[in-house]
Amino acid sequence: MSSDKINHLDLNSASGTQLNLEALYQLAPSVFTEARDSKTGETARKIDFDALRALLGDEVMEEGGESYQFTWVGKRAAKAEAARSTDKTLRPMVEESVDWDHTQNLYIEGDNLEVLKLLQRSYLGMVKMIYIDPPYNTGNDFVYNDDFARTAAEEDLEAGNVDELGLRYRKNTDSNGKFHSDWCSMIYSRLLVARSLLTEDGVIFISIDDNEVRNLRNICDEVFGEGNYISTLVWERAFSPKNDAKYISNSHDYIVMYAKSIDNFTIGRLPRTEEANARYSNPDNDPRGPWMSSDISVKTYNAACDFPITTPSGRTVEPPAGRCWSLSAKAFAERLQDNRIWFGPNGDNTPRIKRFLSELKFEGMAPTSILFYKEVGHSQEGAQEVVSLFGDKGVFDGPKPVRLMQRLITLANLNDDSIVLDFFSGSASTAHALMKTNAEKDLHCRFILVQLPEKVSDTKKNQDYDTIPEIAKERIRRAGKKIKEESPLTTQDLDTGFRVFRLDDSNYLDVKKSPKEYDQDMLGLFADNIKMDRTDLDLLFGSMLAWGVQLDMPMTTEQVDGCTIYTVNEGDLVACFSDHITDKVVSAMADKMPLRILFRDSCFTDDAQKINIYEKFKQLLDWADDEAFKNIKVI
Repeated sequence: MSSDKINHLDLNSASGTQLNLEALYQLAPSVFTEARDSKTGETARKIDFDALRALLGDEVMEEGGESYQFTWVGKRAAKAEAARSTDKTLRPMVEESVDWDHTQNLYIEGDNLEVLKLLQRSYLGMVKMIYIDPPYNTGNDFVYNDDFARTAAEEDLEAGNVDELGLRYRKNTDSNGKFHSDWCSMIYSRLLVARSLLTEDGVIFISIDDNEVRNLRNICDEVFGEGNYISTLVWERAFSPKNDAKYISNSHDYIVMYAKSIDNFTIGRLPRTEEANARYSNPDNDPRGPWMSSDISVKTYNAACDFPITTPSGRTVEPPAGRCWSLSAKAFAERLQDNRIWFGPNGDNTPRIKRFLSELKFEGMAPTSILFYKEVGHSQEGAQEVVSLFGDKGVFDGPKPVRLMQRLITLANLNDDSIVLDFFSGSASTAHALMKTNAEKDLHCRFILVQLPEKVSDTKKNQDYDTIPEIAKERIRRAGKKIKEESPLTTQDLDTGFRVFRLDDSNYLDVKKSPKEYDQDMLGLFADNIKMDRTDLDLLFGSMLAWGVQLDMPMTTEQVDGCTIYTVNEGDLVACFSDHITDKVVSAMADKMPLRILFRDSCFTDDAQKINIYEKFKQLLDWADDEAFKNIKVI
């Protein structure tokens, strides 16, 4: 038996191309065939385009035909970047976290495109709501630049185009010849990846202003499908005009709203207000309760619905000129018999139909497209909320008010344990609002926040914080504490913690050089390919991402024969990275009835031990050879 029975775990992120191929295979397996890969020599599944064309028939557009499309300079490269895998990883920052052992919330620092790719395997189709507040491309805000090829890294760092970790961002000024193209590429690649994370009944909200709302709609129509467009909400962010405005004082922003699948999405409705309920009354003491009346005439003419009606007072009433009744004579008689027609208190008015509060089709009220500041807050309210937590030491530029975020959470119609993702998280208003909603509605929804480690703006240099994530994490801590203090009896089990992760280069050394490029002294460095500064937790969570295990899973450790055994979610993954694995360690790991087993290559003294452990797990867990090969991995 060969030592390669234990396979190496693929540590790169999921490839967007591969995910698309897998989705297509589920829909149309007949268009695939097997062919030999010219590079590897291995047999792999390939698309037979002739078969695909035959399957689609007349729906295939002929090459060179004219079509409606939205394009820009760099679009093809942005799509390719979205599909490309990454070898970066997320490193756990336990000391910066809150309630690490029990929380299910995540805060991730790093370039959001890389992070989204890393989350794909673990959170594919798992996110119910996405909210993002990306740069508006005003000429002064930061735009991510996804061209990572740098010829002058020192100059970029000095110019502020990259941070200390080499993550690239810059101001996209309107003097740039690709002003709109750069922004479109930035948002396009991220939305392509983000869509894969949404549940089938999921929804995305994107804040934007006039600068890019038109382009954003076009991009979203392509990424999510024009038929999945729900609305463009108009948020009244300002309550007073700016007198120094050159033309018009702009008082609003937009929030573009798309469903993953409009057929599966059900919008959350607003609680009924006292004002809305006051429109219903019961002047005739109908046993069905309060009602309001509505007109029964319509513009669409139907001769069958054009007939005279005699009121209880004896007056004959005809439909208004050019209109008819909405009911046929038979239907009208049935409703009259059921006391659903109202002729006014004196029985002399034009008939109207009674609509009962108890018989409304939906609970709650339909939301409107205009978000008035009196209902959801304004931009100053968002800033005041941060000041109330920090004083004058944690001020953000333009934080969204919590009430606005809570309104969007309501519209998203979350389930009890839904995941909410914000990958331009800024001030962490999303986390604040979700914790508050969980407290008010007794929900257990989780958040995932992603933020580039941007420096605070020059106007905020006098604060005690250097980066946006530093302020955001502290805001979550303080907001969570405040929510619990305000309702101590009902928030005892409220999750206000979060696990912090930071994007970093691979945990593993680059050993792609040819053997002749190494001297004898260097060869010993690669007996173990793991970087010297990486911990067991780094390896564990990096492997969880690669294997599709969620990062918020509970984890325990135990010592057996001097080795540390890590157990994730009571056996979803059991790992050991210690040297000198013994039979006792193997038995203890098998006792967990694991779904996945992970080792470090250096755990084994030789190939014979690796084979022996492989066979022992097969025996203890009653696994067939293919099960063991799939479920036991090394890094």
